[in-house]
Amino acid sequence: MPQVKKLLHIWEDETRYIPDPILRRQARASLHKKAFHCYGGAVYAVPGASRQKEITHFIVAYQTLCDYLDNLCDRAGSTDGQAFEQLHLSLLDALTPGQCLRNYYEYYPLKQDGGYIHKLVRTCQVSLQKISGYCQIEEQVKSLAELYSDLQVKKHLGLTIRHGALSSWALKGAASYDGILWQEYSAACGSTLAIFALLRQVMNSDTVDTVAAKRINRAYFPWINGLHILLDYFIDRGEDQAGGDLNFTFYYQSEAHMRERLEYFTRQSLHSADRLPDAPFHRTVVHGLLAMYLSDAKIGEQGYAKMAGSLLSLGGTSAWLTYRLCRIVRRFITM
Repeated sequence: MPQVKKLLHIWEDETRYIPDPILRRQARASLHKKAFHCYGGAVYAVPGASRQKEITHFIVAYQTLCDYLDNLCDRAGSTDGQAFEQLHLSLLDALTPGQCLRNYYEYYPLKQDGGYIHKLVRTCQVSLQKISGYCQIEEQVKSLAELYSDLQVKKHLGLTIRHGALSSWALKGAASYDGILWQEYSAACGSTLAIFALLRQVMNSDTVDTVAAKRINRAYFPWINGLHILLDYFIDRGEDQAGGDLNFTFYYQSEAHMRERLEYFTRQSLHSADRLPDAPFHRTVVHGLLAMYLSDAKIGEQGYAKMAGSLLSLGGTSAWLTYRLCRIVRRFITM
């Protein structure tokens, strides 16, 4: 946590050099309001002390880039799909060491960021260059990033075309996975955890076990990734309803159906984690997701305490202990 906090402050200092006031405001808002994404992601750096610096720098920079782009698509008044696609090329370039930087703002109405995106992309590239074996998982990682980017572009389109474009795209993707709905496939695409989990696999071994990497990918996508984002939307139901924002949990038939599906994804995530190399770590990640999101004050405010308790109980005693820890930790992660 101290390392992540230090890096977040460094990136906040970088926002001072963004000339455009709107871009500067969105960059700072992403750092302040979404810092917990970086804190959560950095858990994947903990087990690899020898490469901890590189992976932590990557996770903070990549997640900060994701959160900044989300704000640019969501909060700056644009619904231009071409502009969003160009912006999100930065996420693929960040995963490609040596790739030349581009004009990511080419079709976006605001352009003067003082090199902010370029700095984030370059930091990711330099970090990945120092991680031996990355080339062996690069294809899987970039495939996940493409899905993330596709989702972000479609979910931020104008209201009149957003649902049709998003649901038709997600239905095609969901057809490859038994037992998930289109909104759940979309949720799985919206998480970066699978990328971080694959990088952890690389950094913890001098020789990459490609079979293990594929198993990690299958466990996280769609299950652990999906649980991550469904919980994120779950706690934001009240805010999103008031603001008229998209929320994947709104597409369930009822709150009872939503509870059934959240419990299903929790069970599937725990089962998938148990079958992975270093299963205790990945099971702890699932417990951490449940604990982090369900300890949010918005759960009680919306009357979901009973549902939250049901989900935590699926994780057993460890999930409840992590939940109590998160209640304490929340006091210390604000910047």
